[in-house]
Amino acid sequence: MNPPVRVLVVEDEPCAMMLMHHILRDTAVYDCTYLRSSVEAAELVRSERWDLLITDLEMPGIDGLTLAATAREHDPSLPVLLATAHPSLDAAVRAVRTAVTDFLVKPLRPQQVYDAIETALATRRQRTQRVLAVGAHPDDVEIGAGATLAQHVQRGDEVTILTASRGRVGGNAEDRAAESVLAAERLGARLVLGDLEDTHIPDRGATIDLIEGVVGRLRPDVVYVHSSHDVHQDHRAVHAATLVATRNVPRVLCYQSPSATIEFKPSTFVPIMDGLGQKLAAIAAFESQTAIRDYLAEDMLTATARYWGRFARSRYAEPFEVVRDSVEVSRAYA
Repeated sequence: MNPPVRVLVVEDEPCAMMLMHHILRDTAVYDCTYLRSSVEAAELVRSERWDLLITDLEMPGIDGLTLAATAREHDPSLPVLLATAHPSLDAAVRAVRTAVTDFLVKPLRPQQVYDAIETALATRRQRTQRVLAVGAHPDDVEIGAGATLAQHVQRGDEVTILTASRGRVGGNAEDRAAESVLAAERLGARLVLGDLEDTHIPDRGATIDLIEGVVGRLRPDVVYVHSSHDVHQDHRAVHAATLVATRNVPRVLCYQSPSATIEFKPSTFVPIMDGLGQKLAAIAAFESQTAIRDYLAEDMLTATARYWGRFARSRYAEPFEVVRDSVEVSRAYA
């Protein structure tokens, strides 16, 4: 069963708010949060993950178009429905510039609202996937799946990298954190940087809490993580914790790291002709490591991708073990 659609409804007029609540209350499809303050709503769209924003146009403090723009800065593909009793040409022009999805003209009718919501959500499903890549240390994700993530971004998908530790054992934590930020920027991804203890990351407790928190906010469609076939204890721990934290995510795939064993047996190979350059640029951001780690050498990374390319009928590829790969037929073949 798919999780409920998270909807943020912002309306300063009590009667209009009660009507919207009445329209949406009788369905389990929508998980609605109602706010009368657009200022509070602006904080929520920055800090939490939403599937849809419904906002009134004219509100004190922050108007609906400004709120929509704020929400789109945080999540460029977020559908926004703008409710107003007085639509005008000026408002329509500003709405287009803000990339508002559609208008809801008051007084609202239930079927009008349902139809607008379904149309708005369909546009989001067609445009993007939400992608989460989880690694134990800075540069883990970039090594294992950097090119694949870059190609997700090129297709318009929303990519987040979660790095569980700052790699203190392998170098200066502040330097490695700054390098992680730069690497994520080069891939076009968001970065969430944890601070678990390097070489002592547990496979439960704080690690599961960290990953579950990010999964709860992002609600990813696909997750990439370390393989269990790895000699590094942190990699194995993050793999185990991720499987628990992503138990409701439809697609989970495991990437190869330099410490993977010969038991790593991928069954999915992603051609990366369009993403290899960005991957190499992201790895180059880890200057504190490239000088001392042979496995970060450009020729090693390229040769590895060249080897796996033979299984993808491509010059270069990245390999993945499949933990789970559940695809909705309606989405896959629409």
